[in-house]
Amino acid sequence: MYNLGIYIYSLLIKLASPFNVKARQWVNGRKGLWKVMEQQLQGGEKRVWFHCSSLGEFEQGRPLMEEFRARHPEYKIVLTFFSPSGYEIRKNYNGADYIFYLPADSKRNARRFVSLIQPEWAIFIKYEFWLNYLKTLKQQHICVYLASANFRSNQLFFKGYGGWYRKFLGYFTHIFVQNVQSQDLLRSINMTNVSIAGDTRFDRVAAIALKSRDLPMVEKFKEGKLTVIAGSSWAKDEEILVKYINEAPEEIKFIIAPHELHEENIKKLIASVSKKSIRYSQASEENVAANGLLIIDNIGMLSSLYKYGNIGYIGGGFGKGIHNILEAATFGLPVLFGPNYHKFQEALDLIKEGGAFPVEDYGQLKNKLDELVNNRELLNQAGRIAKDFVAGSCGATDKILNLVTS
Repeated sequence: MYNLGIYIYSLLIKLASPFNVKARQWVNGRKGLWKVMEQQLQGGEKRVWFHCSSLGEFEQGRPLMEEFRARHPEYKIVLTFFSPSGYEIRKNYNGADYIFYLPADSKRNARRFVSLIQPEWAIFIKYEFWLNYLKTLKQQHICVYLASANFRSNQLFFKGYGGWYRKFLGYFTHIFVQNVQSQDLLRSINMTNVSIAGDTRFDRVAAIALKSRDLPMVEKFKEGKLTVIAGSSWAKDEEILVKYINEAPEEIKFIIAPHELHEENIKKLIASVSKKSIRYSQASEENVAANGLLIIDNIGMLSSLYKYGNIGYIGGGFGKGIHNILEAATFGLPVLFGPNYHKFQEALDLIKEGGAFPVEDYGQLKNKLDELVNNRELLNQAGRIAKDFVAGSCGATDKILNLVTS
């Protein structure tokens, strides 16, 4: 049934490809893939394999790859992606020697792929459970690890009828989980090859903070005033943010880095704000400080941008789920976000600690922002909690690699 499901899934993506960009990328990216791999892979190499589903999992796997390369430069790193949203953005990542799409998980593909790359070991990131690849690695006596895993009680592994799915977990040599709850869930189904390592993304954001760029134009815009930075905002986020911006005192500055950078969305933002606003691409030392809103119309600045803020708002919580809250928290910003955060352990933990605040509508957003703006002691305390939370959660990379490479 599983193999039939993989076949049907691949067929459906092919049928959707003429009408859907991501489906088309998924299909086109795998055309001629075997020939490309055979041409690129060199003989006589020692290799390790890292697999990520998409971009978010890549950010979790990146600290592992970079630290492994620093420790063991004699190995070549093979990086694979399942999703176009990971591959298309990171296909030129220089931290890996080979970057490919993962062929569909059929028995034949799994045997061919593993035989071709011949890894000494493999690390799958977070949620990747591909039966034929796992079984093939096991059969060929290749150790395979699951890193930064986060399990929930509603997953099939923990249901009474989930016995077949539990077989997937049995193929891992070791599973590194983020928290005690995940460890307890696995132990409840007699999985003992489990340890708590934490989330490697903490290591990643801490490293980013140390290497953050100076942004003189943003500093000029800020003018030393309290600044609220909204990162990766979507339409619903922007709707309530704009309402607050229009009602906020003039002495508060705002920066929005939209998730959608197309021209129509940026024009809509500018038109909806009563405060004077400017795009980053049109800002100069002469005109930037006179504005109350700065709109970031490029990609790549966000992780350095947060160090100029006092409060962070992270987008996505009114949609599929919040974006990375740790990039803001590492700079000591208390973070706000919409209601869809429950699958993100870092959000749950930081809310409990008092460094993050979920909001369900404009009223809650206004109340919490007003409270933080008007109570500097509370603002500073929440910021310290956020920064300490990230600093105290680092170290997962070392815990994982120390075991894997021992």
